[in-house]
Amino acid sequence: MNIVMVGPFGLQPRMTMRMRALPLARALVRRGHAITVLLPPWQNPEDAGRCWDEGGVRIENVALPRGVPGWFQTRLTAHLAQRVRQLAPDVIHAFKPKAYAGLVHLVLARRYPVVVDTDDWEGPGGWNALGEYSRAFQRFFAWQERWGLTHAGAVTVASRALQTLAWSMGGPPERVAYLPNGIEPQAVEPLRRGEGRPTVLLYTRFFEFNLDRVWRILHAVRTRRPDVRVLVVGKGFAGEEAQLLQAARRAGWDVSDAPSARGPEARAAADPEQADLWYPGFGTPEILPICLAAADVAIYPFDDTLLNRTKCPVKLLELLAAGVPVVGDAVGQIAEVVVEGETGHLVRPGDEGAFVEAVLDLLADPTRLARMRLAARADVASRYAWDRLAGTADEAYQYAIRRRSA
Repeated sequence: MNIVMVGPFGLQPRMTMRMRALPLARALVRRGHAITVLLPPWQNPEDAGRCWDEGGVRIENVALPRGVPGWFQTRLTAHLAQRVRQLAPDVIHAFKPKAYAGLVHLVLARRYPVVVDTDDWEGPGGWNALGEYSRAFQRFFAWQERWGLTHAGAVTVASRALQTLAWSMGGPPERVAYLPNGIEPQAVEPLRRGEGRPTVLLYTRFFEFNLDRVWRILHAVRTRRPDVRVLVVGKGFAGEEAQLLQAARRAGWDVSDAPSARGPEARAAADPEQADLWYPGFGTPEILPICLAAADVAIYPFDDTLLNRTKCPVKLLELLAAGVPVVGDAVGQIAEVVVEGETGHLVRPGDEGAFVEAVLDLLADPTRLARMRLAARADVASRYAWDRLAGTADEAYQYAIRRRSA
């Protein structure tokens, strides 16, 4: 098939198109389809007009029009819709039922079969509550979400919770396809090195949990096991990483947050073994593999909220694919991705004591940890490989085409 994927934004700084649409597109190309990814790079205007091929996928960043707000959005939507028509697709896959992807769906719904993908809940209780949107935009995005999910020929959803929400909006249940996030084999990093202090990794954007709760968990772990080092990778929306480092310093921890060396060859400089807490920053492509290789156990705290229940965390898959066992709250997709006792431990949401005990339990048995590392990697490669998941997208496209032809 000739498939056009339309994004609500570019490949950066938000990651949906880079971490979900693009690897899915590459897997679909390997199945014999022709894929063009159309992007409106309003957040990264330096890419406007740039086009290239990646893994057989044609990536096109449309030119950004000039004009005042309102006129800009109208012209950009028109550019995207016009380019879709020129490409004459068999099916359109709109990523997120909001913003420009949702507008293109609205414009072209009568002409082409459209599959809508959703990997987050956008409306009340979702990103509308977290994003800094005006009330007008909140109402508009909530309307777009409902309209897009109810008027699509088929819907692909990244979580079971989103599947349930989509079912609740009516239509045949088979119209909704469960398509979780996945991994690509070439993206998997080496397993952990065998020496160094026991290390607990927190790899996060911080908005998924209460920071005070996570600090109490980390503090309790180190109180029981003073030899443990904490490694924090990520950056919050409101400087939460600085608050965590400040709490560690107040507790008398040796904290290292100096700029890290770049490149695996600089491991000794990049990995300060003496620090009780090491914060290398957001996690660049150079430093992230070093961090994943340094971790014995990762923690994945996840408050029980609608936003979290509807997510399918890519970071969680990255951790397990890299061979890092995970202790996480049994919320949403975490309860499906982590296999209790085999690839990590699941904890009742909000139970801090059980969370601490689960981390200490894993750290106490290096032999079992070694088995878990291998099991985690194998399990994710088996269940969440994009080459396997692409078959679900393929079926959704066929379903949307049949519905339109009926």
